[in-house]
Amino acid sequence: MCRNSYFLLVCLLLGTTTTTTIVLGGNFTKDFDVLFGGQNINIEDGGNSISLQLDQVTGSGIKSKYEYLFGRFDMQIKLVPGNSAGTVTAYYLSSAGPQHDEIDLEFLGNLSGDPYLLSTNIFANGHGGREVQFYLWFDPTTDFHTYSVDWNPQRIIILVDNIPLRVMHNRKSIGVSFPTKQPMKLYVTLWNGDSWATRWGQVKIDWKKAPFVASFRNFKANARVADCRDQFDEGSIKKMKEIQSKWTVYDYCLDFRRYSHGLPYECRKQNKLASS
Repeated sequence: MCRNSYFLLVCLLLGTTTTTTIVLGGNFTKDFDVLFGGQNINIEDGGNSISLQLDQVTGSGIKSKYEYLFGRFDMQIKLVPGNSAGTVTAYYLSSAGPQHDEIDLEFLGNLSGDPYLLSTNIFANGHGGREVQFYLWFDPTTDFHTYSVDWNPQRIIILVDNIPLRVMHNRKSIGVSFPTKQPMKLYVTLWNGDSWATRWGQVKIDWKKAPFVASFRNFKANARVADCRDQFDEGSIKKMKEIQSKWTVYDYCLDFRRYSHGLPYECRKQNKLASS
């Protein structure tokens, strides 16, 4: 049985091609609560857009009223312009508790003229360490771009402007944890991460440039009931591989120093999938 209560529970009709979409949680006024720094939050356009600020007193953040179990989540974001070194703009899904699940997109600010770094990570049952980082191949501060998480029981896809950037498959069959059971809320935050965010903390925030502002609009949460099989066309796969080959800064599956005694199971040659 499917039911839609305070959190969204999605029925999995595996083996069929039927798809039902429920749009839920797209208004920043009605569907989100203040997480911290309420004085630095500005909601506009009837709840369709929001700006978060970071100053020397506090950053700011919001969280969804709803919890979601599977779906696609799209957000248009315009990042902090100019010298954004030390700032972290985060857009992520997370459950509660020490054994939490989480899907992270963290945008790490940089000195003027240097590219933004998009750091992605996935936690399951409290275990993370699955970072893959990319330089953005465009200026994310001059206009809005769409950042998406598409999550179902078989895989997680992270997309930028509808281009798949990273795919992580459910590899529970080989003992790799994957988020399938815990509903997650959606979080949007802007905060001071200068202890680590830019060149591992070597470049600090220039508070003379404050307040720092990031803008968000047109959030959509599409919870889907489907068999969840991917239908990537050849062009999308080719584009993803081009971006990965040119713009990947760090991939935990290639960190032989960190895993000197053996790579994680899903990273080992015999276990890897072509689109992982």
